[in-house]
Amino acid sequence: MFQLLILSLLLSVLQTHTTDEYRTYFCLETGNYTSKSMYIINLYRLLSSLSSNAMPTGFYKDSIGQSPDRVFALVLCRGDVTPLECQSCINTAGKRIIQECPNSKSAIIYYDYCLLRYSNQLIVSLVDNSPTEFYMYNQQNISTTPLVQRRNISETDRFTRLIEGTMTGLASQAAYSSDHMFATREIMFTESQSMYCLVQCAQDLTEINCSSCLHRIISEMPIWLEARMGGRILGPSCNCRYETYRFYADSLGSAALTPFLAPPLHLPSSTNTTRQGKGKQSSRLVIFSTIGGLLGVGLLGFCVYYYLWQRKGPHKGNKENILVHLGPPTGIDLSRVNTHGENDLKTQELPLIDFSTLKNATDNFSNANKLGKGGFGPVYKGILPDGKEIAVKRLSRNSGQGLEEFKNEVMLIAKLQHRNLVRLLCCCIQEEEKLLIYEYMPNTSLDVFLFDPTRHGELNWKRRLDIIRGIARGLLYLHEDSRLKIIHRDLKASNVLLDQDMNPKISDFGMARIFFGNQNQANTNRVVGTYGYMAPEYAMEGLFSVKSDVFSFGVLLLEIVSGKKNSGFYLTGHAQSLLTYAWGLWVECNGQELIDPSLIDTCPISEALRCIHIGLLCVQEDAADRPTMSSVVLMLGSESLSLPQPKQPAFSVGRGSIVRHQPYESTKICSANEVTVSSVQAR
Repeated sequence: MFQLLILSLLLSVLQTHTTDEYRTYFCLETGNYTSKSMYIINLYRLLSSLSSNAMPTGFYKDSIGQSPDRVFALVLCRGDVTPLECQSCINTAGKRIIQECPNSKSAIIYYDYCLLRYSNQLIVSLVDNSPTEFYMYNQQNISTTPLVQRRNISETDRFTRLIEGTMTGLASQAAYSSDHMFATREIMFTESQSMYCLVQCAQDLTEINCSSCLHRIISEMPIWLEARMGGRILGPSCNCRYETYRFYADSLGSAALTPFLAPPLHLPSSTNTTRQGKGKQSSRLVIFSTIGGLLGVGLLGFCVYYYLWQRKGPHKGNKENILVHLGPPTGIDLSRVNTHGENDLKTQELPLIDFSTLKNATDNFSNANKLGKGGFGPVYKGILPDGKEIAVKRLSRNSGQGLEEFKNEVMLIAKLQHRNLVRLLCCCIQEEEKLLIYEYMPNTSLDVFLFDPTRHGELNWKRRLDIIRGIARGLLYLHEDSRLKIIHRDLKASNVLLDQDMNPKISDFGMARIFFGNQNQANTNRVVGTYGYMAPEYAMEGLFSVKSDVFSFGVLLLEIVSGKKNSGFYLTGHAQSLLTYAWGLWVECNGQELIDPSLIDTCPISEALRCIHIGLLCVQEDAADRPTMSSVVLMLGSESLSLPQPKQPAFSVGRGSIVRHQPYESTKICSANEVTVSSVQAR
């Protein structure tokens, strides 16, 4: 019994050491259960059986119960982990997901060694992009490391191509040549530095679906991981990862570690013993056997612990400093952040940075590093100790953006991933200080170029058209392609940042709102945003929807084409607003007069007129008449697609009263392509 107790303790210790690192979880919006419902009983029963059933292959999917309390679950262990590690990870994941997502009928949790997912809905054997994938990367970029030694940018390109090409080859291997849909490979980046790559699919996928899933996330790696020294994309159906150290076992066979149980000690019976000496000999045998067994168990424990420590590798001490890369809702509980700066945000869920580090990075927030000032506070340029450039948004204590808006911006941006959205790196909450740290945009914001008489010439027509299309794609992602439907509510030129290549990135999500399910419209008593960009239904009635953002986009588009600012346009003497002026020119078929004079000689007039046409469609007074962003992107991308004629824009967003022209039917019909249709549908 004593031996069994020791062995049980040993196995408990081993389970503790084999439990790998937790990464993130999602509590999905698919309904809740009560603490006394049949659903939780079924959930506990199913979770308790997952680890043992997953042992043979590292994958298991099952369901239990009857509708509406039926529970579906899936577990997947990384292909190289041992059975003991797999079992321990699944058991730990099952306990933690119940704690993190109490009463949630659907959830998923990611660890390094496994993922666990359950739902009240059927988990089908198809590629699943929901919930959003989880992106992680190393802080160091390959171009700033000794591996490259700042030789030239081609090294970064070579690194990106090498990783992407290797991952693509592994995708085919995992999909078509591996029984467990799992593949790894070591490649040489330099003569002294290897890279280690891994891909994996859930084993219920078909070969084609596995290949499709992997190729999709691999294609996103250059965009989101950006030649980092290590990175991963974790998804419900497939995942990929690369590092500069061997983070996986050499092979599935060599990784296998079967728990060893010492053979039982057969103690001699004393019932027939008649001589005292033999009894003493038996006692000595028991003592020596017990001590030997304990030493054996201790030695076994040391060997297993040493094996696991070695498996973690010497890199453990200098392991990648992971940042969450604009990831999905990572379980951040910002309700636990109070105004005194006390918080228990998990750094693995959202990186926090010390205030003193930001003071040093910005030279104590000196004016020399000030990039600009928004409605909620100034933005500074900073340089971290590793040389990385950042933009630090320091919220003013008396700004309109309080803790609620700060939470909103952090949670929203953490869920968004798109090349035309600014990337949030981390945040800082310390006493009264609230700061957001973004990727640095060397060309600041669009308004700096667009409305500056000395710099607007740097925006030639090609750049302006690329900016328009990029903003449209970013809004489309917010409205339709992200896992959440998000209304920005404050789209304007100063909230569009430009990177080193003048690519646009939408920023400032402090006023953004999330729509859930089939929600298409909401009402607020607190109208926020910028006059001149607000849709009339929002400015006057507090009603906002995706069409509110479409209106703002239309205003911004007209500003980009004309080089004129809508806000304060009445000072020019042309008309009350840019929209009034543009509409007056359009109905007189003089739309070309709206084009920025600096573009006339180099701009294809038909392209500019088409953009004006699309802009006027976006700012129509009735929200129902405005196109969706999917239609706008389609219009901007296809010159052959005919456009409907715009109706009268809204003119009630300026400081003056509403101005109404003659009914639309009495105006001329002008078009850039002389063709009209009644509607546009995205394909």
